[in-house]
Amino acid sequence: MSAKLKALDQNQAIEMGKSCVCFITRRAARCITQFYDEMLRPVDLRSTQLILLNSIRILGSVSIKRLAKAVVMDRSALARNLKPLDKQGLIRIERGEDLRERVVTLTKLGLEKATEAFPLWEKAQAEVQNKLGREGLDTLFASLSGVVLLTRKK
Repeated sequence: MSAKLKALDQNQAIEMGKSCVCFITRRAARCITQFYDEMLRPVDLRSTQLILLNSIRILGSVSIKRLAKAVVMDRSALARNLKPLDKQGLIRIERGEDLRERVVTLTKLGLEKATEAFPLWEKAQAEVQNKLGREGLDTLFASLSGVVLLTRKK
């Protein structure tokens, strides 16, 4: 392999790192997740768990298939993420009308845990909003929503 080709490959790698939508959004998502996880540590919940508890609260008793679609997560990853919530008694997973279907329900303990986490979530939200400003946050949400619409499979 020639030196010229190696230099070009290095430049391409640098350009990819600077401009790749996937890399940059995943890096940002990991940083945001770590920030919220740290804020939620006092209630022993991870941000992904709070998102799932809240989604189940909003949707009510919901099939795993429908929940996976709502949170844009494949069913096997969702099942792995639901397992600790089920073990802690924060949710209940039962068979649906169709024996192949599983239905997830928020328990009283799960609602209490989400309620306990809410003030910490509010604090995290306020901190991010204070740093970005309302307009910055609105722009971020609009941009990310646009990317979701552009890339989401129908």
